[in-house]
Amino acid sequence: MTSSSHPFPVLARLRAGQPVFAATITTPSVEAAAHLANLGFHFLWIEMEHSPITLETLRVMVLGTRGLPAQVFARVPVIEYWTAKRVLDQGVTGVIFPFTTTPELSQRAADACHYPPLGRRGSGAGNAVRTWPEPGNYYDSADRNVAVMCVVEEAAALEHIDEICATPGVDIIFIGTSDLSFSLGLRGRQDAPELLEAIDKIAAAAQKHGKFLGRPAGNAAQVEAFQQKGFLLFQLPTEIGLMEAGARQLLDSVGISAPNPATRSQY
Repeated sequence: MTSSSHPFPVLARLRAGQPVFAATITTPSVEAAAHLANLGFHFLWIEMEHSPITLETLRVMVLGTRGLPAQVFARVPVIEYWTAKRVLDQGVTGVIFPFTTTPELSQRAADACHYPPLGRRGSGAGNAVRTWPEPGNYYDSADRNVAVMCVVEEAAALEHIDEICATPGVDIIFIGTSDLSFSLGLRGRQDAPELLEAIDKIAAAAQKHGKFLGRPAGNAAQVEAFQQKGFLLFQLPTEIGLMEAGARQLLDSVGISAPNPATRSQY
């Protein structure tokens, strides 16, 4: 079975050394999710930390994308057993954990996504069982195939990065470069030597312990450059960002200068 036809293409592609691309969903639009799931992205990054998307909307997104090529991952707002359990029980095939700053938090993330004796996930996954893409025993399949992604995005994590990356059951270390920059006092700057040094340190620890590496990327040139550094998983722009980019390109082609959303009046 090729990674493109695999029911869990993200881990299949990563294990084959192939890049993985996510479309980020920040609006509670099931139609947008369904369209993006069929455009070639490998998974949908459903943003539940920074958006108004609710658990009910997440479940409908899982239903609306059933049978389509892209997997559905959810970023939960905090690393707790119950936050992971609630999205997993709706049928997501990956969980993204923010602010993984200590080994205790990375272990909690791994435990939250695996059933005993591997972890501490509770067994009430009725909705997930009904929409799971692989036939057979759901619990065994989930333990094998749920992708666990820990986001490292605080300077304090650098003190523990080797232990964080050594955590069994964590598949992907994702570097949240914007928050990491803020945490380093750089106010979001992406070209500062301190940030680049921190990224290299995290990447080296992840590679040492056999974890896959992810980070945000905005264009093909960035993807190419980051792949040279060992990154394989990329969070691409949001549905709103993609809409704005497409609209700007079209308007520019007909001679209309589109306003910058960052400078537009809010009233």
